[in-house]
Amino acid sequence: MISITLENLVKKFGAAVALDDVSLRVQPGELFFLLGPSGCGKTTLLRCVAGFYAPESGRILFDQEDVTKLPPHKRNTGMMFQSYALWPHLTVAKNVAFGLEERKIPAAETKRRVAEALESVQMSPYADRRIAQLSGGQQQRVALARALVIRPRCLLLDEPLSNLDAKLRLEMRAEIRRVCKEFGLTAIYVTHDQKEALSISDRMAILDGGRIAQVGTPEDVYRKPRTKTVADFIGETNFLPGKIHSTSPGCAVVETAGAGLFKGLVGDPNWLPEAGEDVTVSVRPESWVLCEEPEPANCLRGRIGESIYLGEVAQYQFFADGTKLKIFELNPRVSARTSARDLFAVAQPEDVVVLRK
Repeated sequence: MISITLENLVKKFGAAVALDDVSLRVQPGELFFLLGPSGCGKTTLLRCVAGFYAPESGRILFDQEDVTKLPPHKRNTGMMFQSYALWPHLTVAKNVAFGLEERKIPAAETKRRVAEALESVQMSPYADRRIAQLSGGQQQRVALARALVIRPRCLLLDEPLSNLDAKLRLEMRAEIRRVCKEFGLTAIYVTHDQKEALSISDRMAILDGGRIAQVGTPEDVYRKPRTKTVADFIGETNFLPGKIHSTSPGCAVVETAGAGLFKGLVGDPNWLPEAGEDVTVSVRPESWVLCEEPEPANCLRGRIGESIYLGEVAQYQFFADGTKLKIFELNPRVSARTSARDLFAVAQPEDVVVLRK
């Protein structure tokens, strides 16, 4: 297992800055995700680590070794591409063996390592099949075996599940995590799928405009976003504009527009909001509780509009004095609440995040 350290990376394409002074450390054995909107720099960052792009400035370290100027084949990284990049005219075993043959590994050793790699991804029975004879999920497993067979120092994955259907993605999420942990691999994984990242990552980084907006565990990033961009990108949320009414260490009370006082946590620990400052309150849809009696704070009065019953959850549009909220009620007891009377939507302070406007 190795650590991967990025120090002040800058990468440009002409006048466009793809990475703007990015610094990051991935711990040994960590499954680390890079997320962000299209064009944020996540794939560029991964390709810099792989050696396909050379940064204008900054350093890339594998443990204490500076690999910034090393070509890809000398970094010994395993790479999984979105398209899998498999050879259609070769068998499964030959595809997996390709990297070993390029490295002039003896035939007996190659055969043994190919068999081990295929067994690790449960593809041993398909060793003699052609790639065209495999399903999408099976092709993905072959690509994973090919990346593992060279015994890489780290594993780099570029949206490897995007071509699979929903059921296969669920299966392969768990499979990739199992393999990474079983082999003790440090892995960097690029995806646009938030559920994928939340379900299997150890930590994640959200990129925005070539910069890192936030790094943390899935729970930290979801429950304590530091910016509106992060709150809006990871999951769904409701934004309420307002002004700071008062503050205490790590907390703030916000006078929202037409919704009264909301008390919550300050999202960015390095930010000290001041009284009267314009801010935004973020509350996740599942954090609201609908009740019939009002609360003195963190409470909105309104009525249910459209409702969608999904079994384990009901999704409501909630209209409150010109404000439209999205509310998720978990384990609903009825198919939909009536819209004929007023209700109150209440959020606990620990579920309310105060963000810069």
